[in-house]
Amino acid sequence: MSTLSLLRSQLLGYADGHVTPLPGHTGVHVHREIVQPLQQLINDAKQAGFQLQVASGFRHFDRQLLIWNDKCSGKRAILDDSGDVIDINSLSAIEKVYAILRWSALPGASRHHWGTDIDIYDAAAMPRDYQLQLHPDEYMGDGLFAPMMEWLDSYLQQESVPRFFRPYLQDKGGVSPELWHLSYRPIADRYEQQYSLALLQDYLSSLLPMGKVTAQSSKVHLEEQSVILEHLSTIYQRFIYL
Repeated sequence: MSTLSLLRSQLLGYADGHVTPLPGHTGVHVHREIVQPLQQLINDAKQAGFQLQVASGFRHFDRQLLIWNDKCSGKRAILDDSGDVIDINSLSAIEKVYAILRWSALPGASRHHWGTDIDIYDAAAMPRDYQLQLHPDEYMGDGLFAPMMEWLDSYLQQESVPRFFRPYLQDKGGVSPELWHLSYRPIADRYEQQYSLALLQDYLSSLLPMGKVTAQSSKVHLEEQSVILEHLSTIYQRFIYL
């Protein structure tokens, strides 16, 4: 595989040669170049009294596609900004797409594809049998993980610490704020500079429309593909381009 093809596959999430298992975590993989700075972050959090754990790291295109298709088809719930379930039958196709994009990235457009981005929580603050939600209520106010977030706010402002940042800290009308989402800037910026609307459009256009999927198909399908492609420029500016 050429260097260009390898980069393209990493940008879109269908390659995993750049990731490695994260020590101390089961089933979590991250970009091999962020392991050391991430371990420093975990150790520094421990010194401050927190057990920083990674709930999600690298996510393959196929996994993101499954999440997307399940939400489009009603197999998984779509939530509004308050965390309540939306009746998808009350939405137009593009309204449904936008509702999903508030909480879930478009396949091929997730920063988790790069292995540079992680979702975190404080394992020490979780009661036994607690089900992690990755919802703002857990990370703000009286939330379980709010103390770790307060520490992290100060920690990330220091010049001597690993250069993690939160790409979805503020609500800009696109992706809902994700206080738990960290990105390792030195590597993520390299991918972001190479990413483009044309790259995403070319790949999503190559996927099979739902009506042409058969048991013998070698390609996967993308729910609401035609609507996504029709509005992809707007989607890119609102939900992908930072």
